[in-house]
Amino acid sequence: MKSKHIYVCQNCGYESPKWLGRCPNCGEWNTFVEEVRSGTKRNPSRVSVRVKALENIGIENKERIRTGIDEFDRVMGGGIVEGSVILIGGEPGIGKSTIILMISGILANKDLKILYVSGEESASQIKLRAERLNISSSNLFLLPETDLDVILNTVEENTPDILIVDSIQTTYASYIDSPTGSVSQVRECTSQIMRLAKVSNITTFIVGHITKSGAIAGPKTLEHMVDTVLYLEGDSNHMFRILRTAKNRFGSTNEIGIFEMVEEGLREVKNPSGYLIETRVKGASGSIIVPTIEGTRPFLVEAQSLVSTSRFAVPQRVSTGVDYKRLNMLIAITEKRLGIGIGGFDVFTNIVGGIKITEPGIDLGITLSLISSFLDRPIPSDTVAVGEVGLLGEVRAVNMLDKRVQEAEKMGFKRIIIPRQKVVNDLRIKIVKVKNLLEAKEELSL
Repeated sequence: MKSKHIYVCQNCGYESPKWLGRCPNCGEWNTFVEEVRSGTKRNPSRVSVRVKALENIGIENKERIRTGIDEFDRVMGGGIVEGSVILIGGEPGIGKSTIILMISGILANKDLKILYVSGEESASQIKLRAERLNISSSNLFLLPETDLDVILNTVEENTPDILIVDSIQTTYASYIDSPTGSVSQVRECTSQIMRLAKVSNITTFIVGHITKSGAIAGPKTLEHMVDTVLYLEGDSNHMFRILRTAKNRFGSTNEIGIFEMVEEGLREVKNPSGYLIETRVKGASGSIIVPTIEGTRPFLVEAQSLVSTSRFAVPQRVSTGVDYKRLNMLIAITEKRLGIGIGGFDVFTNIVGGIKITEPGIDLGITLSLISSFLDRPIPSDTVAVGEVGLLGEVRAVNMLDKRVQEAEKMGFKRIIIPRQKVVNDLRIKIVKVKNLLEAKEELSL
């Protein structure tokens, strides 16, 4: 059969027989690239497969490899499962290669043979970074290569315990008539690497860059192919990095790891609450501490708001670390339910430290900081607040409230404003339960 020409969206992998200006699947513009597909067909094979009853199938306990980096091991569910394929995604420059090289150095010192394949850096560049991270081991081998055939042959010849491919977007298969980094190349290279990893029982890390929409570059099926998908998130202008799990076949997806980017690499943050609020300015209006939950882990963040007179016909709305649409909703609720007219003012909201909070438990803290800034009345520095705010102005229940209250008490706060739900009573912190925003406002004398 002859080869055929198709057009593939480089953002989501959608295929079309003709070029389109806008992808009908993801809505992005100018993302279609022409690719040539071979028309050769594989002959279907009839293979006899023995079926088994579910009750007769035994459970295989996979051995885990602990890296010694507690934040990473927590996210992985207790360590790396031997023979698994792990995809690590993140923006360029966020620290993916740094954390992978750190893990490589630790595992190499445990007498594990590591093969680090790099398509973006030369061996000397990786050596310089390894020296900066104080990594040196005779079990760590480097292969600056992008050709998939060379990589697979090298893996088969050297049989490493750990294989690292950095990054999958630079790897190419010569028999695919598509440019490096295209959907077809990324999908095929991942498929071949995963097949070899499973057959040879090689634990494999694959590094992937994310697109502007926040997804790993390549089709969504790329995430379905691997065992674990990790995302390294953060703002390159801030020191904090959050490692979270989007998929984990061998553990929970509810854990996160928090790191700090320093000159020596990524350093674990054991007490994120203390680190995030230690530079807080007390006695200033528009600031409040909020207990939040990431995964199953509680920590405190500082929510800041600034409400000022607008110089434009349309007031500005700027949010950092808070969903923009949710901020607009909270402004509307404050106007309608409390009669505080902040809709015509410029509103700026920030979560200190570059942390992004998406859970609704931060609503009450954000709303109180808006009111505090508008009225220019500071919130007592020994008070924290948590709760979801409904469209009727009611303060609704949040998950894991006990953990949030205990974290606030541990950090020395004297009072916490919460929704009317059950919570542990044997604590020294004063617990104030409120029904709606008006009661919370009156409690703080705003």
